[in-house]
Amino acid sequence: MDIKICGITCLDDARAASALDIQAVGLVFYPKSPRFVDDATARSIARALSSHIAAVGVFVDVPWEAVLARARSVGLHAVQLHGHESPEDVARLQDAGLRVIKALFINRAPLVEAHVRYAPSAFLVECAGAQRPGGNALAWDWRQARGAVKGAPMILAGGLSPENVEDAVRAAEPSGVDVSSGVESRPGRKDPEKMNRFVNAVRRLRPRLLQGGIFS
Repeated sequence: MDIKICGITCLDDARAASALDIQAVGLVFYPKSPRFVDDATARSIARALSSHIAAVGVFVDVPWEAVLARARSVGLHAVQLHGHESPEDVARLQDAGLRVIKALFINRAPLVEAHVRYAPSAFLVECAGAQRPGGNALAWDWRQARGAVKGAPMILAGGLSPENVEDAVRAAEPSGVDVSSGVESRPGRKDPEKMNRFVNAVRRLRPRLLQGGIFS
């Protein structure tokens, strides 16, 4: 199962995450987020990652041309579109050589039912909580995500932590999981011990629940 640790904001956290059995880290380019990173910081983090770990840029309602330009400037392997981006923008970014993760929501637009309009590399499914998209630590009924999207792998997000990720994966049966606030010591700073416990919890799951390959 693929694991993405999102909201990395500094080199120390990037190096700690990079030492773990994960497949991706998320770099947030949403200025209102406490996990926002500027281009210079993002570039240094991307360069510090182990070769098997993808740097994923998280964007909210940014024109596709600007997403592509920043991805190339920073050195991103994939982008996560967390707003109301169109299917056409997803296709344009993929045609430019990027893996694209499209976020859909159980309880607000864009709803999971919209998955039939998109053809991304993967979907991220979560439950919206606060006004800021993502990183809201909101636990929800993960069974709602099981089978909710078709045509691409599903990444489960929203309220995940070392304590509940095993139950969440059994409930939703995703191809990957995405964690941010659940492994933090404070907003924007990761706790190495929590990250390690989260990864170990996922790796304890039965083999049939460990499909992945989203970022490779």
